[in-house]
Amino acid sequence: MSVNQQAHTGPPYGRPQPGYQGYQQPAYGGQPLPGVPQLQYGAYNGPMPGYQQPAPPQGYFPSLGFPSKGSPVSLNSDTSSLAPNFIGSLRAPSTSGASLPSDHLTYSPFGQGHVQNGIPASAAPVQRPPASQPYLPGSASMPVTQTPTFQQYGPPPASVQQLSNHMAGMTIDSIAASAPPPAGLGYVFGPSSYLSTTGAPRPPTMPGPPLPGQTAAGPPVSQPNHVFSPPPPSSMSGPQPGPPMSGLHGPPPPTHPPQPGYQMQQNGSFGQVRGPQPNYGAAYPGTPNYGIQPGPPPPPKRLDPDSIPSPQLNELPPQQKPRHRIDPDAIPSPIQVIEDDRNNCGSEPFVTGVRGQVPPLVTTDFLVKDQGNASPRYIRCTSYNIPCTSDMAKQSQVPLAAVIKPLATLRPEETLPYLVDHGESGPVRCNRCKAYMCPFMQFIEGGRRFQCCFCSCVTEVPPHYFQHLDHTGKRVDFYDRPELSLGSYEFLATVDYCKNNKFPSPPAFIFMIDVSYNAVKSGLVRLICEELKSLLDYLPREGNMEESAIRVGFVTYNKVLHFYNVKSSLAQPQMMVVSDVADMFVPLLDGFLVNVNESRTVIASLLDQIPEMFADTRETETVFAPVIQAGLEALKAAECAGKLFIFHTSLPIAEAPGKLKNRDDKKLINTDKEKTLFQPQTSFYNNLAKDCVTQGCCVDLFLFPNQYLDVATLGVVTYQTGGSIYKYAYFQLETDQDRFLNDLRRDVQKEVGFDAVMRVRTSTGIRATDFFGAFYMSNTTDVEMAGLDCDKTITVEFKHDDKLSEDSGALLQCALLYTSCAGQRRLRIHNLSLNCCTQLADLYRNCETDTLINYLAKYAYRGVLSSPVKTVRDALINQCAQILACYRKNCASPSSAGQLHHTLLVHASLVLSDISLFSKTTDHLLSACDL
Repeated sequence: MSVNQQAHTGPPYGRPQPGYQGYQQPAYGGQPLPGVPQLQYGAYNGPMPGYQQPAPPQGYFPSLGFPSKGSPVSLNSDTSSLAPNFIGSLRAPSTSGASLPSDHLTYSPFGQGHVQNGIPASAAPVQRPPASQPYLPGSASMPVTQTPTFQQYGPPPASVQQLSNHMAGMTIDSIAASAPPPAGLGYVFGPSSYLSTTGAPRPPTMPGPPLPGQTAAGPPVSQPNHVFSPPPPSSMSGPQPGPPMSGLHGPPPPTHPPQPGYQMQQNGSFGQVRGPQPNYGAAYPGTPNYGIQPGPPPPPKRLDPDSIPSPQLNELPPQQKPRHRIDPDAIPSPIQVIEDDRNNCGSEPFVTGVRGQVPPLVTTDFLVKDQGNASPRYIRCTSYNIPCTSDMAKQSQVPLAAVIKPLATLRPEETLPYLVDHGESGPVRCNRCKAYMCPFMQFIEGGRRFQCCFCSCVTEVPPHYFQHLDHTGKRVDFYDRPELSLGSYEFLATVDYCKNNKFPSPPAFIFMIDVSYNAVKSGLVRLICEELKSLLDYLPREGNMEESAIRVGFVTYNKVLHFYNVKSSLAQPQMMVVSDVADMFVPLLDGFLVNVNESRTVIASLLDQIPEMFADTRETETVFAPVIQAGLEALKAAECAGKLFIFHTSLPIAEAPGKLKNRDDKKLINTDKEKTLFQPQTSFYNNLAKDCVTQGCCVDLFLFPNQYLDVATLGVVTYQTGGSIYKYAYFQLETDQDRFLNDLRRDVQKEVGFDAVMRVRTSTGIRATDFFGAFYMSNTTDVEMAGLDCDKTITVEFKHDDKLSEDSGALLQCALLYTSCAGQRRLRIHNLSLNCCTQLADLYRNCETDTLINYLAKYAYRGVLSSPVKTVRDALINQCAQILACYRKNCASPSSAGQLHHTLLVHASLVLSDISLFSKTTDHLLSACDL
């Protein structure tokens, strides 16, 4: 049942029903309906001459009402105070019984306080037939109460269509009389709507309201949803029947003693009952059950919130309007939002010349034209309108962060950042903050000086860089210099930006293959060697270079390490074994790192021989730390940066530095000590990672475990050097071969920079305070990465240290110093300008929630290393709730206070679902170093 659909219940007593002739129907003019048999019978609640009560049909419950499409409505109360015939809370409709067609469900024009389970009211006022219960003039009317009953009067309608039309048109506005239902259909009267097909005996009836002077008894009306205040009682003249009581009361029926009954509930929620209605007597106390013995009630079922109709605000009196509830139908679909963004932004290029412009979604394939701000492929912010004050930022709870991908891949139609060479003098920079020249620098005094847009310091323009200004204050060579007109560009670094004041050598790739028993028997070794034969022709290259400048080397290992000499002058490769893993060294310098094209024949011979050499191995133990040390020493000897591709299969338990033990303790999961499982066993790998970053040695790790492997410890070096981890549990060639080969090809071929250092500068008022990603930091400002590829991102969080201005906005500049694949030392610069606001509505309107999710995911990943998973998850959920609550309080309009900003609402659900999934995939998160 929809939350806006009303549950159909049985009609009240004394209300005429359409389709049954022989009964006066004032509201319908008393006209007989065609196709309905003429029946004459007496009034309700009195004996009917010549009529004998038949036995109830199988599968009917007297205390229940008409079947409805959705779940029936019943009272929800404390079990300790329930009446003996309480049948439980709401229950799902029977799947085997009859139900109304969906097209016959109607909606009443009445307000929230009306029970919609009777005949629709006509334009004329509904009159009470004289054949109903006694009427006491002047008595104060009370809410309807009635007792389930079963009376059969004549045959059923002539057709199913008449039955459907009859049931679909039932509403109740006030206390009225109605005709009983046809016989033999299993219909029963009562506040609940439920059709039983089990054939069980009917449950006992609930006690009805007391007579005047008696104490009211019955289950209290619970109010779990909305609490309504009843309308003030109508002023009526005449004597009141009986002393005043808090419970329901009314006169007894004319011919029968009072029978049990219970209060009628509000429609749409379990609030207070309706107030008294003018010109009507008290509630009907109940009718006889004709001696049918009650049976045991069905077991109670859980309350279904979807079966509770939602109130309509415009139909409620002012004093009864509840707190607004979010309409599920008004919540936008994430799929629809994505499709709309693709249709609106996918066809036109995104021009970056406007400050604070929100880019298209990450799911949209769009073209970017750089006109002064960096492409959103390089930088995305959580909000493109930053609060002017820290108090406003704290109130909104929206993190101020930027996700930076310095070497992002662009579309083929887009232009790569231009390379600018200023010669030996190097790029022009601010004297104080060392910010690089960018489009936001302001030239003054005819172009002889420029004012820094980040720190407002005035710096002299170098003589070789001087140029006159035009009438608008811009340099006349504005469009000739990428650093003055574009948001992203590169500078060729001078020797001052190189280690030891020496230009670097081209980087190297070293492939280090585990040849233990598990790796050989699974076919992994042979698969790797076969793939490398062709993959080495696709090493990354610089620009239009015909061949890659990257050199390659090969190592195999189990308990010892095997180095191979593949010098081009050799006819066959040579193996050198290092068994002293406690003091690792490289046994050869010349011939270990070679050019692929020069040594292609020797390399191919080596890759053919490796699977054969270790085909009969029985060695199961492996080492790990000495493998990284060997690659590090080889790069040091070659005086270059590079990357290690390590293919590892088992926990390193052999006697060697970095030996690990199995600490897989399932008892720690979901405890406060669970965080220890995500922390490294030893500090040895942290120290090793620091040495790798210093040398520019990046580590990519391919894991193929069949049992516990301790990724938390093995991944430390990979995480801090900017590498990637790929994990293939229980590797099998038939199922995992394609996935592994695709990952390997992508990892080897993608663009990568080495020995990188990144710094983020901001304009006055904000500063970078925290960094998230796969890197190492030796201070609070510089992000150091041994390797940085086109898939790696660094998330930077900002805090206020002063008040911002709406006029000047805020500026970001990311400067990355790295060594290219060709061995060039370069500086890549990305600039971005943002707006500032004093209204929370402007902040939320310019949020970029994909970036927000990225920030929260990295925040959670780092949080589990020091806090229990539950604590991290609760913190994220609370922050999301506070963000949405702040928006609702300060930004939502009164008419749609429940409908949040569409992007926030769409992506908040994704955030919460990701958080829930996060607690179940902690082992996978330890492998997700690309975050």
